Amino acid sequence: MFNGIFHIREPKNEPILRYEPGSAERAALKTELTRMLENPVEVPSVINGREIRTGDLVELNPPHNLRQTLGNYHRAGAREAEMAITAANQAKIAWSEMDWSARATVMLKAAELLAGKYRHTLNAATMLNMSKTCHQAEIDSACELIDFWRFNPYFMTQVYDQQPISTQDVLNYMEHRPLEGFVFAVSPFNFTSIAGNLPTAPALMGNAVVWKPASSAVLPAYYIMKILKEAGLPDGVINLVLGPGPVIGPPVLNHVDLGGVHFTGSTYVFSTIWLTIGSDIRKYQSYPRIVGETGGKDFIFVHESADIKAVTANLVRGAFEYQGQKCSAASRAYIPDSLWPRLKEQLLDEIATIKVGDVCDFRNFMNAVIDKAAFKTISEYIDFARHDPHMEILCGGTYDQKEGYFIQPTVVQSADPRSKLMSEEIFGPVLTVYVYPHAEFEQAMDLCNTTSPYALTGSIFAQDRFAIVKATKALRNAAGNFYINDKPTGAVVGQQPFGGSRASGTNDKAGTWLNLERWVSPRSIKETYLPPANYRYPFMAEP
Repeated sequence: MFNGIFHIREPKNEPILRYEPGSAERAALKTELTRMLENPVEVPSVINGREIRTGDLVELNPPHNLRQTLGNYHRAGAREAEMAITAANQAKIAWSEMDWSARATVMLKAAELLAGKYRHTLNAATMLNMSKTCHQAEIDSACELIDFWRFNPYFMTQVYDQQPISTQDVLNYMEHRPLEGFVFAVSPFNFTSIAGNLPTAPALMGNAVVWKPASSAVLPAYYIMKILKEAGLPDGVINLVLGPGPVIGPPVLNHVDLGGVHFTGSTYVFSTIWLTIGSDIRKYQSYPRIVGETGGKDFIFVHESADIKAVTANLVRGAFEYQGQKCSAASRAYIPDSLWPRLKEQLLDEIATIKVGDVCDFRNFMNAVIDKAAFKTISEYIDFARHDPHMEILCGGTYDQKEGYFIQPTVVQSADPRSKLMSEEIFGPVLTVYVYPHAEFEQAMDLCNTTSPYALTGSIFAQDRFAIVKATKALRNAAGNFYINDKPTGAVVGQQPFGGSRASGTNDKAGTWLNLERWVSPRSIKETYLPPANYRYPFMAEP
């Protein structure tokens, strides 16, 4: 027992390396990319600290170069899911009883390992497995994950610091217990930082976890497990199970000990998980906590007072960085007719300069979409726009999968503000624009608020403060993260708590105390110093 008050210093966000020509970090990353391509690996599941190889091998090909191989991963099944549940239940006993300061130290050490020794390894794995530029990998698999692991222990102290009022006669205090049972973490393909945060946030609060990453992003997940192992995470606290959701999900979601689900992914899958849990809620030991961040149809709304250069730059970055495969990506834009002719010219000129290709060529701004299924879905939206008389493809609209899953940055103008491409999530490099009469600013904002079922991110571009205030009010429920004169992507841990509502999730704000509070079950404790000696109250005395 540590007899002292343990303090965690207030963290600062990890600085972003620039990878400029001639820089040490650029040379080191290029070396690691070459090493990884020349040394394919076999990626196992990791259950109770043991590497589990099933022999059911799936080849790992970079989405941008299908002739290359990164190795294979061993596909797990229901048996491995059951093994992971057993390991989590066993490990949780000692882990949950460990001093919170010891759990915090594991995450803080993991952050320092990632900031140094493992930075280029995890960035290279993210670039190659998920087809990200060096900058997109740096802000994701390095900086944001480091921030999660530094900030979450600090936010944990804020949760534990929430204590009730005591009186002269009574001492009141609250214990923030981990949930009963295990937590199921399901992470997406598009962010290594999210993949690292979904299992570790509940674990930090004393829970044990079964973690199923997206099958298209298993290589970074494997290296995350290596970092956590070196940081001192005990065996069985987080169990990595690599396999398809329809196979891994049922035995986990139907287990009586399911304590919670931490999810990022599609709205359809999340709603299916919720439906599965709710359809037979009585079987669980306790009501499972369900936390999810899902889809988005994120917008950039432009007022006629906006700076055209700023709008252009942020439309390009917001819509096309990481091929539009961010849940926060700018997928629809509302532009006043008074600005559109000049803005259109500048926007198309800028997009014409974008290079698309292999991640190892640092001159490329865009790479490939994640897999064949995504390529098919996105190209079908483009084909729909091509044949719809109310839509016009202004640039892009081409795609090719001979070398990799490449889709050119595409801008579509829709005459119908409620068209398929203005309302449905595409999750690819397709920006749809609706041009509204500049005098109908307020009516256009109502369209923006009511067209899509999602409410994740959005932004307003304007110089007129009155317009900014109006938009902030009118679009209050349209986005959980709202930006003024900035793109709707790039939330930073500790600065812009991230999450949305409606069809975009439960809005539990990853990377804040709000999210960590979901992984505890508070217990109030009252201690009376001098308890009464008999049952009689003063009012009962004879007059």
